[in-house]
Amino acid sequence: MEKRIYNFSAGPAILPEEVLLEAQKDLYSYKGSGMSVMEMSHRGKIFDSIIKEAEADLRQLLDISDNYSVLFLQGGATLQFSMVPLNLMPLPNKADYIVTDAWAEKAVKEAKRVGTVNIAASTKSENFVRIPKQNELKLDPDAAYLHFTSNNTIFGTQWKKEPEAGNVPLVCDASSDFLHKKIDINKYGLIYAGAQKNIGPAGVTVVTIRKDLLERSSDYLHTYLNYKIHAENESMYNTPTTFGIYIAGLVFKWLLNMGGLEEMYTRNLEKAKILYDAIDASEGYYKGTTVKEDRSLMNVTYKLPNEQLEEKFIREASVKGFSGLKGHRSVGGVRASIYNAFPLKGVEELVEFMKDFKEKN
Repeated sequence: MEKRIYNFSAGPAILPEEVLLEAQKDLYSYKGSGMSVMEMSHRGKIFDSIIKEAEADLRQLLDISDNYSVLFLQGGATLQFSMVPLNLMPLPNKADYIVTDAWAEKAVKEAKRVGTVNIAASTKSENFVRIPKQNELKLDPDAAYLHFTSNNTIFGTQWKKEPEAGNVPLVCDASSDFLHKKIDINKYGLIYAGAQKNIGPAGVTVVTIRKDLLERSSDYLHTYLNYKIHAENESMYNTPTTFGIYIAGLVFKWLLNMGGLEEMYTRNLEKAKILYDAIDASEGYYKGTTVKEDRSLMNVTYKLPNEQLEEKFIREASVKGFSGLKGHRSVGGVRASIYNAFPLKGVEELVEFMKDFKEKN
């Protein structure tokens, strides 16, 4: 097996090595069944046990009670930008959105096709360098829900605690920090996450929705866009992403075996601290792009003194086995995505490379 690199990609992102090796072992013939998970019927007994076990393990990780439905859907968070308002925005078709990055803007764009969107707060005028404070939120009392993006992959900011939504359901796009720590799921009406950051391979979208909100889903909706239909069919209305769900299930078990989400949060704090401390200790050579109190634990964004040095840094880092460090095309700079599966040793080695690069440049 070739030596694996340190994959800092923002997504599709690194998966736990233990998960990859287990999947490799069972790829040709799953548990002696004579076929791969990719080949078996989603209606068969074997896959039925796979998806039910994945759901049970996710419920255990987040203490998800029976008054929530867990759905394994497709279309990424991008489809959820439409499904959320189509299902949850009944007359008078109003909703509150907090805009903290480009993905939140895209969610707003789709919601506006359904009804009236109140921008409860936005940090766009500050180039999304921070998260709005609670007292900045201008909430509409007639809103059907409040939507926010928990972690902002491009700009490197993250909510440290959820915004308070008052008497309306809280809806969250948690695609890039889902399962990085334990959250109180009961604070949410709906939380969704594309898999390709912290859950598994691209293709799966996990949606957890409070069951009473399913009654908002109109029978007039196109069938596949109806949460109630998916819940009634236990994510089996059509053929689900069988292999992706299988891998997600392995990731859930890996998290449980690691000690659960409290342990994972401790590890994520340690990794992020090492990297941010190195940035702050560089005497301005490396500059973080966000306010310190809102720094993301998942996506560490920073800049060098000029673009030429950034290009050299990324090029030389790649030669050393550090991949995916180039910042998003819309903002440039450097971005180190250190999701759950990213090893501590990789962060430590990146810091050593950063110190060496600064001395030589």
